[in-house]
Amino acid sequence: MAAMSERKPPRFVPTLTTVLELPAEPAAAPQAEAPAADPAQAIAIGPQMPASETDAFALEEQLLHRVLQRVDLSLEERLSDTVSAVIQQQLDNMIPKLRDEIEAVLRELISEALARELSDNTGSTPAFGP
Repeated sequence: MAAMSERKPPRFVPTLTTVLELPAEPAAAPQAEAPAADPAQAIAIGPQMPASETDAFALEEQLLHRVLQRVDLSLEERLSDTVSAVIQQQLDNMIPKLRDEIEAVLRELISEALARELSDNTGSTPAFGP
């Protein structure tokens, strides 16, 4: 397997310059049962307008959710590529050692088998006598 090409970080990393204000929810609806805010309905406000702590938390949650969705899209593929590359590298390093060990074991087994065969046939007359 070919070595995995290194990915370079993007040259431009976008930064958040606009704060989104979520539409106000009706006061009668309990907070826990309210549906998640749709990002398409969020309203952009300038950075000079202070947001309440609740709005800031909701914005943070929304941003975190969107970032995690983007990460999930490529995480499995990248992990698979990375693990495959590491396993291939380890196999490439192990093959010469495995060959040496297998060769040593085979030589030992053949020597033992030959020694047993010769010891079992010590009383017999060789076919190529004097």
